[in-house]
Amino acid sequence: MPLAYWVHQLDPVAVRFPDGWFIKGIHWYGLSYATGFLIAALLLHRWRVRQLTPLQSAQDESSLITAIMMGVILGGRLGHVLLYAREEFFADPLMVFRVWQGGMASHGGFLGIILVAAWFAKTRRVSFLKMGDLLCAMAPAGIFFGRIANFINAELVGRPTDVAWAVIFPREGNIPRHPSQLYEALGEGLIPFLWVYWRYPKKLPAGQLAGEFLIIYACARIITEAFRLPEDGFIMGLTAGQFWTLPLFILGLTVILISRFKSKDVAR
Repeated sequence: MPLAYWVHQLDPVAVRFPDGWFIKGIHWYGLSYATGFLIAALLLHRWRVRQLTPLQSAQDESSLITAIMMGVILGGRLGHVLLYAREEFFADPLMVFRVWQGGMASHGGFLGIILVAAWFAKTRRVSFLKMGDLLCAMAPAGIFFGRIANFINAELVGRPTDVAWAVIFPREGNIPRHPSQLYEALGEGLIPFLWVYWRYPKKLPAGQLAGEFLIIYACARIITEAFRLPEDGFIMGLTAGQFWTLPLFILGLTVILISRFKSKDVAR
């Protein structure tokens, strides 16, 4: 007897407003990002109060959260357009503003975070590596909820499979598929979160934690991409997602090497 696979029928809109309203409703996609930012803000406050961050005041804390939101949203959206949706953008330039329909590239989000770290380090005269550690410690929560939103939106679906926990996404045909979005939520979000939450309070060389996070994320992304439908094609034998993740792995190794070199230099 064939397995009775679960059929995805989740509504991407969490709350629908009456007809005629300017806003049609509140999407799960937006709520997921809001939840990720909220958890990041709570962690930031907790660590600042315990004097574990380079921030000096609650005002710095508020400014950093605002900058993170702008960096992630703008970087993530532009990254998606430039890396994966160029043809769609040329056909309909206004699509760049319809973020509630999905389409955020984590690679672009990382670039946005790096720019935020550089700006904040320069304006507040603090270590760029320490800012990198702090931001990377906050990032996994947002990644986790972002992947959950991908699942609710039935986007970035997995490859066909017959595993018992397969999911049927009706828009993609009556075919059971890997719930790859949930794999990514665990591998790219939950596991890195547990790692950095355990490691952040420890006395590590500045930049060490950021490098570790980038390596863990990159490895998880490359592995989970193997279960995801390669909608964006292949580059040099790798899926586009895997290929664009390699620079993050290299960056992680580089940051750790710089961190250790600087710590030895200080010890002298």
